[in-house]
Amino acid sequence: MIHYLAYGSNLHPRRLAERAASARLVATMELPGYRLVFAKRGQDGSAKCTLAQAAGHHAHVAVYRMAARELPGLDAAEGLGAGYEHGEIAVRLQGVTIRSLTYLAMASHYDERLRPFHWYKALVLCGARYHGFPPAYLEALAGVPSIDDPDAHRADRHGALLGRLVRWPHPG
Repeated sequence: MIHYLAYGSNLHPRRLAERAASARLVATMELPGYRLVFAKRGQDGSAKCTLAQAAGHHAHVAVYRMAARELPGLDAAEGLGAGYEHGEIAVRLQGVTIRSLTYLAMASHYDERLRPFHWYKALVLCGARYHGFPPAYLEALAGVPSIDDPDAHRADRHGALLGRLVRWPHPG
């Protein structure tokens, strides 16, 4: 089993389960020293999320535990080597430091001028709301400028995914 730190479109447990069926939420937390940015150039040319080191800032994240055998599938879904690389971030859970795997933008694919598609930003917001992240954090995410996806079929597919996620019950 490995620990995976989610911060963007994989925040929602159902979204992640579609990519790694064994994934189980361990904790959500504030990650100091990082900020969430929509600055990773995706294969579709739009902005995707990454974490950027930033003193005095913090990002809200979810830590999942998943089977290591599912990592190659998640790597493929995330585009490992085509914009993302593996990163390791230490987090404290119940007094124990745990090394968590995450995906970070490669320097060659980092561009803060890019904008996410509306549906991508909505996926990130959906996961953040699911986890009950603070209102100010949600407002900051909602305020990120986004653009229309020129591929209507892709936008429709992700709209259907968002519909499934919004209807998925929250435990508790």
